[in-house]
Amino acid sequence: MTEYATLFSQYGLDRYAPTRQGNAYVFRVPEADLQSVILNLKNDHSLPLKTVAATDNRIEEGVFRIHYVFGVPKENIFLIPFISVSKDESAFTSLTPFDQEFSVYEQEIFSFFGLVPKGHPNAKRIILHQENYTENVYPLRKDFAWNTKVEMPKERVEPEFQKFGGEGVYEIPVGPVHAGIIEPGHFRFSVLGEEILRLEPRLGYVHKGTEKLFENLPLEKKLKLSERISGDSSFHHALAFCQALEAMSGTEVPERAKLLRTLYAELERLANHFNDLGFMMLDTGFSFGGSHGTRLRERIMQWNEKLSGHRFLRGVVVLGGVTANVDRETVNELHEDLEVLEGDFREVIEVAMTSTSVLNRLRGAGTLDVQIGKDHGALGVALRACGVAIDARADYPYAGYDMLQFSIPTEETGDVYARFRVRVREVHQSFRILNQALTLLTQQGGEIMNTPGALPVNAYGVGITEGFRGDIVYLVVTGKTGEIERVKVRDTSFLNWQVFPYVVTKDVVPDFPLINKSFNLSYTGNDL
Repeated sequence: MTEYATLFSQYGLDRYAPTRQGNAYVFRVPEADLQSVILNLKNDHSLPLKTVAATDNRIEEGVFRIHYVFGVPKENIFLIPFISVSKDESAFTSLTPFDQEFSVYEQEIFSFFGLVPKGHPNAKRIILHQENYTENVYPLRKDFAWNTKVEMPKERVEPEFQKFGGEGVYEIPVGPVHAGIIEPGHFRFSVLGEEILRLEPRLGYVHKGTEKLFENLPLEKKLKLSERISGDSSFHHALAFCQALEAMSGTEVPERAKLLRTLYAELERLANHFNDLGFMMLDTGFSFGGSHGTRLRERIMQWNEKLSGHRFLRGVVVLGGVTANVDRETVNELHEDLEVLEGDFREVIEVAMTSTSVLNRLRGAGTLDVQIGKDHGALGVALRACGVAIDARADYPYAGYDMLQFSIPTEETGDVYARFRVRVREVHQSFRILNQALTLLTQQGGEIMNTPGALPVNAYGVGITEGFRGDIVYLVVTGKTGEIERVKVRDTSFLNWQVFPYVVTKDVVPDFPLINKSFNLSYTGNDL
């Protein structure tokens, strides 16, 4: 790892005094310097912004803090400049006029802390919408009790939607209650005939107060809560949370446990990719592919239960390691079954790729422009389908990924077909990773869990994993006695929902379900 003095000199940050906190360097920046520091890191040095998080430090310091978390790829560390916002002013300088990626983070801070982003072109509450919450409800402030019962507005308030008029233009409301058994989300289409001119998603219907709950639950329940943020990514969320705490406390994870974490992570990825590919094929009318996608997913879910006792791998990852080991006989059995499953998968995809009707539906639909993706911070499959090779497994190696060989598949066209192809190629990479991990597991023994270290006082830790949608980030902050004061969760969907309206523009309404499935974004991962 590069020494911090060299690192800070490299990024032109010599005048700031960083504090080393686990895998992060934390330093205060005067608000007058904020724009130059942030844009220097993000634009001049191309460091990816991983999350933005506010904390309420009024009791200790009389201020709020706003933290900007940047990853340093390959160094596996994070730079966290922060500003202090006076409790009396309750406003901070918006960076959105200079970089669109900051917009949704600033709106989120405004929603939950009541801190106004000065200069933001559309400073409004998100999640906590005006029709459901009265003004001056800021649940992430420390003086807001977790069990507060929030009253609905006394007068009916209509949801705010932007109007898109013109001759022949009409609106199609979809949701928030859908015909299928899915999470609620509202979509307001402005269309001319069948052509979509504009789409405005409205989310927040499954807001659970997750980040407030993190403040008050005991540690073991905090871990269980992380597993329930987005059910299809239970393992990756819990792993990111554990990694943040392990980095903060200096907890070493045994080598065998690292390999087992990789094993479970890739099984979760396989189950979800099989599911997404199957439903994408089903949405084109290719029921053969849909049926086999469901069958393949079910085989992985059965293996999850056999290996860990839970189909969604809950309870497997803990601080310091994992709870579920595998013996040599099971490893050999899984190895053999994975070979069969990969052969089955290859045959299904070969049949699908010879179907003209499938290809005609996939190609050209729901195209994401690479620049729009970058501007809004798009992640994972969505951006890899535009030719950008980002992947936390390679950029910030964790678990056992640095022991294994794999590649990062990309496509160039950014459409539904590209997202389909990226998933197909990632499935094959997952099989490659799993085979290597299983081989290493037969060659080494050892412990699967170490006793975690104590959490330090007034400390920071960052955990990052590559879920099947894209990377998941946890920022954990402790207080003056070592208790966890703040857990900021950033699911992939939080950012990818921001690019989704751009993707469907100029497509037709009948293609919307297919485009939607090609992203398969989580409502609850966004709404928290």
